[in-house]
Amino acid sequence: MTVSKQNDRAGWPPESTVFPVSSIELAVLSGEHPFHIREQEAAQENWAREIAANPSLFDGRMIFQHRLSIADGAVKGEAYVTPFSTFLWWRKQRPPGGFHLFAFAVAVSSDGALIAIRMAPHTANPGQVYCAAGSMDENDIVDGHCDVEGNMRREVLEETGLDLNDAVPESGYYGTHVNRSVTLFRIFRFPWTAEDMLRRIEAHMLVSEEDEVDGVVAIRSADPAAHRYNIAMLPILAWFFGERK
Repeated sequence: MTVSKQNDRAGWPPESTVFPVSSIELAVLSGEHPFHIREQEAAQENWAREIAANPSLFDGRMIFQHRLSIADGAVKGEAYVTPFSTFLWWRKQRPPGGFHLFAFAVAVSSDGALIAIRMAPHTANPGQVYCAAGSMDENDIVDGHCDVEGNMRREVLEETGLDLNDAVPESGYYGTHVNRSVTLFRIFRFPWTAEDMLRRIEAHMLVSEEDEVDGVVAIRSADPAAHRYNIAMLPILAWFFGERK
């Protein structure tokens, strides 16, 4: 895949719109991400500042996209396994040559609410509200490619205790993007009311070793001011509660 850095989003749908995804092919390459090679020293200097401000941060390894194309609903990418510290440095600038791609399992209750989590103060996204999710990592590599649904199932189970096998998935994926950050998502409809789902997740939080989740909310409108949403949530909410209907 050859894409010039100056025009590496050519042909993409407009930002902050929702588009149907027809196929996903995300290869994970061996070696080091070019941004990591080029910016490793600066990334480590930034990391020292980050952990001084927030000692709870962990420099794990994640899948960080290098090239990404979106054309006629087909999402294709090439990524490398990269230190989180390098990604965090990239996130502050978002230069060409890198993309953050992640997946949301959009959990919907039987009475039509979207169920989302609120991130704890010690995380990299403190206080933000979004669907239970996490950046893809080495656990999500199958046959040299990103296992998007496997990532969703793992993250939802870890963070909420919900098993996506208990839900009925809608056919097909959707996508949205803003500022070099791409969200792939799929709707999963659960057989329980929002109240029941909140109760189940809160019970899980009491016994789980997962400490990144600070709370859980039921979303019933596209009001962008209802919670402190991660920006990736806004086009999804507008689509789900408005445009989709």
